[in-house]
Amino acid sequence: MKSFRKELWFETRTRRALINITSKIEECLRESGIKEGLLLCNAMHITASVFINDDESGLHGDFEAWLEKLAPEKPYSQYRHNGAEDNADAHLKRTIMGREVVVAITSGKLDFGPWEQIFYGEFDGKRRKRVLVKIIGE
Repeated sequence: MKSFRKELWFETRTRRALINITSKIEECLRESGIKEGLLLCNAMHITASVFINDDESGLHGDFEAWLEKLAPEKPYSQYRHNGAEDNADAHLKRTIMGREVVVAITSGKLDFGPWEQIFYGEFDGKRRKRVLVKIIGE
């Protein structure tokens, strides 16, 4: 069995962003040479997420509105975590959206259902953060 590991780095200009990283993950898969196995992709920061969903702008707006209702950014004083930082909402949003995805690899391709894409979700941006890609298989 082979193993492949790579870190992807992101730095958004905004506090929150959803970035389609499917092509970057497919590039990692090609680089690995693995044709059958499993791919793990996870955010390595507690205020960022990796998740699978549809790449549709209306849905992305819905995510933003829904997350803001569940864990509003302001007022900062509503959170006990906020003291030296103002990112308690980002921690909660990450928990809701998830830390990682696992995707089957079949015949050298990500074995997705219709419309599935991989996204990096940033909830406390404007600084450099990383995503781990780990692929195991043959």
